[in-house]
Amino acid sequence: MSQQTTQSHPQTGPHDLASEFLDRQTPLDRVRNLLHRYPAISPAIVLVLAVIVFGFLNERFLNPANLSLITQQVAVVGTLAVAQTLIILTAGIDLSVGAIMVLTSMVVAQTATNNGMPAVIALLLGLIVGLAAGGLNGILVTRLKLPPFIVTLGTLNIFVALTLLYSNGATVRGTDMPALLTWTGTTFDVFGVRISVGVVLMLILYVVIAFVLAKTAWGRHVYAVGDDKESARLAGISVNRVLMSVYLAAGVILAIGAWIQIGRTNAASPNAGADLNLDSITAVVIGGTSLFGGRGTIWGTLLGALIVGVFRNGLSLAGLDVLYQTLAVGVLIVVAVSVDQWIRKVRK
Repeated sequence: MSQQTTQSHPQTGPHDLASEFLDRQTPLDRVRNLLHRYPAISPAIVLVLAVIVFGFLNERFLNPANLSLITQQVAVVGTLAVAQTLIILTAGIDLSVGAIMVLTSMVVAQTATNNGMPAVIALLLGLIVGLAAGGLNGILVTRLKLPPFIVTLGTLNIFVALTLLYSNGATVRGTDMPALLTWTGTTFDVFGVRISVGVVLMLILYVVIAFVLAKTAWGRHVYAVGDDKESARLAGISVNRVLMSVYLAAGVILAIGAWIQIGRTNAASPNAGADLNLDSITAVVIGGTSLFGGRGTIWGTLLGALIVGVFRNGLSLAGLDVLYQTLAVGVLIVVAVSVDQWIRKVRK
């Protein structure tokens, strides 16, 4: 009888007590675990709060005309942020995305206007330029083993110089271009909000990349390489091949971004996109993608791009100088990285 009682009520040892203590979580721990599992929650909350606050401060903010402006502005930043997301997921960073986009837009515009090439050929040439620029970054990172930050800081200056040399600093107006090049700026009405073709192209990119990252082996390899390159290599993943493919894919996306930019501004200017590098990184980081790689979602990036657009527009309506808008974006980056560091300390 005593043996049966002992088996029915086993004594709790020190190890079990320690395990029970370690398994206890505070409410803050539960929040951190939730944000770790679902990175898009925090940017969604920030976006909703920003819309409420700016809508309360200025009644013009929620006007359909202003919402149309925000969506069209986000089209360019959001497209560049797709490319930036892929690279940051691999624990890299690309400071040259804006410069590649501007270079590609100038090549497309001048090829079609000054050289008399058909618009389709000009767009294909722009695609090649985007691929070549992304490939150059990829080669320097994978073959020479240089840090992505240093590589893209250098190529940023290279691409800016090439753009100015190629264009002679001259802007190409949309009225001088074939209609196909400015087609992405065409708008249509959706419940009173004017949506451009460029916004639609951007959303299609998000759908495609979201599917690829979630449902394909390549997408899983991207996350694995960003999480731990050595573990990915030991698992049989060709790390250099994955990294190279990511930079090439980014180049293609940036070429599409150049087309959207031409339609958005109805021009191709060598001086466009001064804040695009900062804004694209901000969108990705605010969207919940970790700067240390291996964690994040493409839909979080879209929310981050919307946050950047809402903040810039809301601060502009408040009458603040553009420098203060840039200051606010910088603060957002610092806060987002701090939150990311906190989330990464989650107990697994």
